[in-house]
Amino acid sequence: MFNIEEELKKLPAKPGVYIMHDNKDAILYVGKAVSLKNRVRQYFQGSRNLSPKIQRMVSKVARFEYIVVDSEMEALVLECNLIKEHRPKYNTMLKDDKHYPYIRVTVNEPFPRVLFARTRGKDKAKYFGPYTNGQAVKDTLDLLKKTYQIRNCNLSLPKENTNRPCLYYHMGQCKAPCRGLVSKEEYGKAIEQVIAFLSGNLSPITKQLECLMKEASENMEFERAAEYRDLLNSVRRMAERQKADADLTVDRDVVAIATAGEEAVVQVFFVREGKMIGREHYYLTGVEGEDRGSVLQEFIKQFYGGTPHIPKELLLSEAIEESELLESYLTERSGRKVKILVPQKGDKERLVELAEKNASMVLQKDAEKIAEEEKRTRGAADEIAELLGLPKLGRTESFDISNTAGFASVASMVVFENGKPNKAEYRKFRIKTVQGSDDYASMREVLTRRFSHGLREREEGVGEKFSRFPDLILMDGGKGQVNIAEQVLSEMGISIPVCGMVKDDKHRTRGLYFHNEELPMNQHGEGFRLLTRIQDETHRFAIEYHRSLRGKEQVHSVLDEIEGIGPTRRRALMKAFGSREAISNASEEELAAVDSMNAAAAHAVYLFLRKEK
Repeated sequence: MFNIEEELKKLPAKPGVYIMHDNKDAILYVGKAVSLKNRVRQYFQGSRNLSPKIQRMVSKVARFEYIVVDSEMEALVLECNLIKEHRPKYNTMLKDDKHYPYIRVTVNEPFPRVLFARTRGKDKAKYFGPYTNGQAVKDTLDLLKKTYQIRNCNLSLPKENTNRPCLYYHMGQCKAPCRGLVSKEEYGKAIEQVIAFLSGNLSPITKQLECLMKEASENMEFERAAEYRDLLNSVRRMAERQKADADLTVDRDVVAIATAGEEAVVQVFFVREGKMIGREHYYLTGVEGEDRGSVLQEFIKQFYGGTPHIPKELLLSEAIEESELLESYLTERSGRKVKILVPQKGDKERLVELAEKNASMVLQKDAEKIAEEEKRTRGAADEIAELLGLPKLGRTESFDISNTAGFASVASMVVFENGKPNKAEYRKFRIKTVQGSDDYASMREVLTRRFSHGLREREEGVGEKFSRFPDLILMDGGKGQVNIAEQVLSEMGISIPVCGMVKDDKHRTRGLYFHNEELPMNQHGEGFRLLTRIQDETHRFAIEYHRSLRGKEQVHSVLDEIEGIGPTRRRALMKAFGSREAISNASEEELAAVDSMNAAAAHAVYLFLRKEK
């Protein structure tokens, strides 16, 4: 048995990482400390002023473990790795785990290539990026290959060569170094121009494309001229998107944060060679009770602990406590000095303000979406709860029976939580004790099985499939189905309100049957829309299960009776025709054409199924 008070006394006053576990051994939280003894003890001191989120976490801690390291830097690295691996519930977490593409120029090769790369490798190639738009990278590569005729093959030149140039040479998109049609020096000049372009110098390619367009036009090659015109427009649009910074020598990221409740958005502007090449926003969860600086600090740890490119400067909207430690960590990762700054004036401050405004706009826009979704789900559930006089409506379970003339009777249990479907909790039942088409008896069996399982799981303390009981039970039907459900619950000593979902003559949802009366509902309200979604989903789930059983059992049981038709031929017929009806309508020739079938077997099936008709 883990005794927290006793284990706290054993903590060393050394740097390290601590890991909090719950009673099921799930990891709740990962943190680092300069002194494990001081830091971990703080969580369990009653006088300590902890945020509500951390208080909830501490209330669930069953045990903790720790790993001692030699320095705070090692603790930071280990903390980042463990958070990324386990994604603990109570850590501030970066939602997005995006990997942005690069353009890779293989300058270490005699005849370099220009390639799309998902990560920045530790090789001698030259990398440009990261870029936030993968399609834009592909468009840029296409532009460079068409303009500078850079090779696209994987040949190891000049060792390997080919008997003839490839298609790209004939299309004017490669100079065919594989056949020696271009010197290493001339090809190298083209690569230098590519690198200049990717570094932000667009003037040479603009002039070159203008000359080529003019030349093609003078030669009355209008299609080629139009192609150069389109390429030229692409370059000009690219130039317009690049916004100049005052300092043209430093790569930097501008990082700003906006928070609201338990959500936060971090906006990052990527500035390379003085030009903003892109921007991206990132969502973080679990920020309740945390100040903006702490949240931003967690973002920097998680994002820059995993990204392949770390700029020389990070401009932040908030001061962070561990700026020096993080500077050292990022310097070590990147192999060059990294600075973390909170600018107070000038162009840098204006860039940070712009990023902060963008973060706030994203958060506000998402807040509107969240509010709309809340109205459609949680709000709709509250509307139904108010109509029925219930204190709350968190979990709703809805049941339906499906059969065809009593054949293959099944039932569905669909679960909605806070107005949203929880498909992991859906359950399906195959009716075992009822013969023929008796929906009431079938429903009695299903509800008895469902709640018997639940009571047993609760008593034994094992299993979670049925132990959670709903706040409301919905039956796909009226008075009869409701009465059956209420009888079952009463016999089992369970008190849960039951409603019937009533349909009109055209099988459209009409309203709720509750306490022996049909309640009037606003058919334009969110509660009514939610009720319709639940009823449709319950019916769909039951029908799909019934169809799957009916298709298997009807076809298999009938075919099993035909002499000469075993499992192999039965499966082949089902695969070829899909249903019993399709097999019945097939000609002998069509049956005989199926794999593993022959004329005698086809004749037997043909005669048997026509007798059945």
